[in-house]
Amino acid sequence: MSNQSPPNLILWFFLAVFTLSCIMMGWLLWPFISVIILAIVVTGIFIPVYKLLNRKFNPTVASLLTCVLIFFVLFLPLSFFVGILANEAWDLYLTARGALQSKPIMELLEKSDIFETINQFLARFKIEITGEQLNSAIAEVGRVVGLFLYEQARSITTNVLKFIVNFFFMLLIIFYLLIDSERLVSFIVKLSPLPEDQDQKLIQKFKDIATAILLGNGLGGLIQGILGGIVFALFGLKSPFLWGVIMVLLAFLPILGIGGVFVPAAILLFLQGRIGAGIFFLIFYIILSSSIEYFFKPRLVGKRVRMHSLIVFLSIIGGLKLFGILGIIYGPLVVTAFLTLAEIYQASYQQLVERAK
Repeated sequence: MSNQSPPNLILWFFLAVFTLSCIMMGWLLWPFISVIILAIVVTGIFIPVYKLLNRKFNPTVASLLTCVLIFFVLFLPLSFFVGILANEAWDLYLTARGALQSKPIMELLEKSDIFETINQFLARFKIEITGEQLNSAIAEVGRVVGLFLYEQARSITTNVLKFIVNFFFMLLIIFYLLIDSERLVSFIVKLSPLPEDQDQKLIQKFKDIATAILLGNGLGGLIQGILGGIVFALFGLKSPFLWGVIMVLLAFLPILGIGGVFVPAAILLFLQGRIGAGIFFLIFYIILSSSIEYFFKPRLVGKRVRMHSLIVFLSIIGGLKLFGILGIIYGPLVVTAFLTLAEIYQASYQQLVERAK
C-alpha cells in the first residue's frame, strides 16, 4: 500500500498553506500599505526619467538620481506648504464657525439688490432663498472644508518625524522598484493564474490611471491652483494660498472642478458691488478650466484612461471619505481594478459561467 497522498489532497493542502502565507504577508505589510501604494504610483510616473538616465548611467546610479529628483519635486514643496496650509485652514474654520453667529453673509445679502432680483425670479417657481439659509449653508461648507484640510495638514505637522521617515521609506521602495520593476512585473505575471494578456491589461490600466491622476490631474490641478491663488491675491481676497490648495484638490473632480471656488467667489464679488471683478472671475475660470480640460490634459495623457466622469467623481469623493487626502489616488485605483476585472469577466468568463448554469 503506497503512503503517497492523493494529488487532490496535496493540491488543497498546498493552496491552504499558500493562502495562509499570503494572509500573513499582507498582515505583515499592512502598516506600510499606504507608503507602498504611493511608491508604486510615483514609480510609474518617474520611470521614463529613470530610463532616460539609465542610458548614460548604470541602474543603481540612475535610480539614485531619480530618487533625488523626486525628493526635490515632492518633499521640499510639501514641507514648505504644509505649515502655511495648516494656519490658513484653521483661520477658515474659525471664520466659518464665527459666521454662524455673526451672520456677515446675511447682512451682505440684505444690502444687495442682486439677491432680491434672484428671489423675484425664483418666485415664479415658488422658490425662495432666505439670507439665513444661505448664510448657514455657506458657513457650514467653509467650516467642514477648513476643518478637513486643517486635520490633514496637522496630521503631518504634529508627526513630522513620522512624515520624514515614511517619505524616505517610500524613496527606498522607489529606488528598488525602479531597478527591479520589470522583474517584479514578470514575477507577478508568472504567479498569476490569469492568462498573460489579462495580467498585462490589468498592469497597463494601473499605469494609465496613475499617469492620468498624477500627471494629468495633478499637474493640471497645480497649474489651476497656482493661477487661481494669484488671481485671489491680486483682487485682495483672503487666504489666497488656502484657496489655491482647495482648487488643486477640486481640479481632480471632473464635474465640480475649480468652479467650486471661482463661482462662489464671483457671486461674493457681485454681492459686494464689484461687478467688473465678478465678471473677470467667471471669464478667467471658463478660460482656465477649459484650456486645462480640453487642451492640456488630452495632450499629456491622451485617451488611455476612459472612465465616466460621474464614476471618477464618486470614486474620489468616496476615497477622500475613507482614506483622507490620499483617497484622491486610492479611489480611482480601486474603481480601475473593478472596471478592468469586470471587462475581462465579460470578455472571457461570462459565457463559461452561463454554460455552467
